[in-house]
Amino acid sequence: MKKMKYIMVISFMSMMSIVSAQTRDTVPQINKKVNPKIERNSIRKGNTLYESEKFTESEIEYRKALDANPESWLGTYNLGNALYKQQKMDAALEQYKKSVVNEKDSLQQARIWHNIGNVFLQEKKYAESIDAYKNALRRNPKDNETRYNLRLAQLLLKNQQQQQNDENKDKNKDKDKDNKDQQDKDKNNKGNQNPQNNKDNKDDKKDKQQQQQAPPQMTKENAQQILDAIQQDEKNTQEKVKKAMMQQQKRRKTDKEW
Repeated sequence: MKKMKYIMVISFMSMMSIVSAQTRDTVPQINKKVNPKIERNSIRKGNTLYESEKFTESEIEYRKALDANPESWLGTYNLGNALYKQQKMDAALEQYKKSVVNEKDSLQQARIWHNIGNVFLQEKKYAESIDAYKNALRRNPKDNETRYNLRLAQLLLKNQQQQQNDENKDKNKDKDKDNKDQQDKDKNNKGNQNPQNNKDNKDDKKDKQQQQQAPPQMTKENAQQILDAIQQDEKNTQEKVKKAMMQQQKRRKTDKEW
């Protein structure tokens, strides 16, 4: 349960702890045409500002590094982190995608895919975040933090799909109700040609308001309930499998004795 509590905190309180501002101080080999000194100094300044949570200022320094070397993997990746911290998700995603293409090291790729998953998770694009976390785990299967986030994204996707199904059912019910109301109105209007505009407008307005109501957002309590339910389902499944295996072994033993 301690791990589950950790998941709830990182997902619903801030989401910042799962990014882990992983900056690198070592500048890779670069083309002599660029200005390596400016690149190196700007990245170091950016890292210092980043660690002080001055993310806007760190963004400026990382952009200076990219001006000095547009192909700087380190500047691109760290810029993505700074943008993420400022909730500039689209811009952060763009930088992460650039850096993951140019990075050859598997562990660094895993780190980038992890952050890409975080961006999608923040934007409630759970299917995309699941794919990103899986990409991260393919490159670093030992990353438990990514595994936890993958599990969370899967649960949130399941909840999102359930909400969509419920909304579709409600819309169908409203549509059936509207059709029935219209049929009743048509029957009543056969002997009365005077339209009841005021009543119809009120009914239409009421139905429209019901359709426009936003689905409730998931709270920490809802998420915990989902996690508990999933765990219980898994426990029940394991018990059923164990019971079936015992019955199968018992039948085999009986067959041998026979």
